[in-house]
Amino acid sequence: MSKNLKHNLLISLVCSVLLTVLVIVGVLSRLDRWMQDAFFEQPGFSAGDIVVIGIDDEALERIGPYNTWDRSVMARALDALAADPDNLPAVVAVDTLYESPSDNPEADAALVAAADKLGCVVTATVASYGSKIMEKEDGSFRLDNYAVTMYAEPFKELREVTTQGHINAMYDTDGIMRHALLYTEPEGGRVYSMAYTAADMYLQKIEGRKAPTPPLDSKGRFFVPFTAAPGGYYDHVSVADLVDGTVSSSYYADKIVLIGPYATGLQDEYFTPVARAEKMYGVEFQANVIEAVIKGDFKVEMADWIQLIILFAVTFGVTFLCLSLKVRLAVIISACTAGLSLLCCIGLYKLGYITHPLWIPVGVAVGCIVSVAVHYIKAAFERAEITRTFSRYVAPEIVSEILKEGTENIGLGGKTCDIAVLFVDVRGFTTMSERLDPEKVVFILNKYLTMASGCVEKNHGTLDKFVGDAMMAFWGAPLPQENAVYNAVRTAMDIVEGAHRVSEELKAEIGEVLNVGVGVNYGPAVVGNMGSEKHMDYTAIGDTVNTAARLEANAPGGTVYISRAVADVLGDKVTFTSLGGTIKLKGKAEGFEVLKVETLE
Repeated sequence: MSKNLKHNLLISLVCSVLLTVLVIVGVLSRLDRWMQDAFFEQPGFSAGDIVVIGIDDEALERIGPYNTWDRSVMARALDALAADPDNLPAVVAVDTLYESPSDNPEADAALVAAADKLGCVVTATVASYGSKIMEKEDGSFRLDNYAVTMYAEPFKELREVTTQGHINAMYDTDGIMRHALLYTEPEGGRVYSMAYTAADMYLQKIEGRKAPTPPLDSKGRFFVPFTAAPGGYYDHVSVADLVDGTVSSSYYADKIVLIGPYATGLQDEYFTPVARAEKMYGVEFQANVIEAVIKGDFKVEMADWIQLIILFAVTFGVTFLCLSLKVRLAVIISACTAGLSLLCCIGLYKLGYITHPLWIPVGVAVGCIVSVAVHYIKAAFERAEITRTFSRYVAPEIVSEILKEGTENIGLGGKTCDIAVLFVDVRGFTTMSERLDPEKVVFILNKYLTMASGCVEKNHGTLDKFVGDAMMAFWGAPLPQENAVYNAVRTAMDIVEGAHRVSEELKAEIGEVLNVGVGVNYGPAVVGNMGSEKHMDYTAIGDTVNTAARLEANAPGGTVYISRAVADVLGDKVTFTSLGGTIKLKGKAEGFEVLKVETLE
């Protein structure tokens, strides 16, 4: 065996082993999931057996804010569905939890009567999971980290006239909803999901068969092949239309009717693989799960160990082959192999098997890159004399200094530090912009932003960016500040006061008024140069920044909202009114406390 052949075999083996190890430890997991979503989750065609009736913005406008609705509203909706005995829905699933009797017994009774009359209603339950010590059959104990710790179900009278299904939604580790939980097991027994229960009731009533059971993972979940993207099941039929009797009974006859939140403010939306940039309402996620169960369209995730063996073999083979070929031919063969592997993954998905579409293309790319690098190194030795000649014209120490300077001062990267973040936005600016001339809009915007940026500068803040009529600033970076939180809140109060002055001037000059809402948060964030090597911004990112933006988005005109973290730092320097958890911040858990600033010393 020649020395060159031994080197090629050794290089191929090392590449294959290293790549396989990296895949095992999860280096490619996030990007691989993205590719799975892009290649596998393509919107298809619905059979038309499912209709979504939304508790949407139109309903909230016509009936009133959702928190003011009593249960008679849903009772009237169910009565409307039962109005035509010849065109009844097959199943009605209500994606809303009615856990305990309300303070309006008549409305509760009306809801129970309507559900009983319809006779095919599925109501929601919710389980909470956590760690719990469980006793085994032999008397020993074990810690169950996936145990039901709390369980909420409809109040007794409603529970007796309906079928229950849980509405628990579980993200994957990357925050995307790809799986549905088939059942939960509270102390009362097994409860299947609302989607599976609705599909089972529908199939038994219409086709006389039970719903098929999907293959489950270790957590009792199954993969959801999405039929429709956000909006795919929604025909803009509002629950207000249903209550008013303007929805034809032929629209929902013998179909599965899903009634649930369909407005952003109701906090029931999720990121899904079928449309990562746009959230899907929970009621439409339910519709996709129902469609998969009805069709029996279930997927099995192929065992990782099988795919790892294939990855190792393909990476070894491609690397060894490319090391023996010219660069151009090696690139062509690698590209063809990667393309063929993707086609195989798509074909297997259609046959019901989920694979990792990124693994083999990365293995092929690594093999190709390594072979090109080896070819390059060999050629580099041949060009060594030319390189030494060229080095006479450029001093190595000068080049080193240039690289060092660039790395320390203008390169990409950031560091984690505690900062106070402020967001401010003009209330009603979009509406104002639509009815005013562009020149007036620019005049108002410049006057307001000049005032706001001046407040930031006066209080030693870092002005991050302007986005339309919104502004972001922070304190505590690039250099630490002793009074970062105080300066941020002081700026917020100054901006609100300044907005009043600007508003008076605008009212006198062009007849317009200006109201701003401000949010301030404090905590850790990554601060540094973000972007590309040619185009970058010095900015801050992280949950602290996102929460400040959410506080601002919810702050009414002329008010400053802060988090508890800000109040704790300021102590008795600030007076505030706690709004508790009444304001739901997008992306934050229940119970996040929002505070309204009253005064600041």
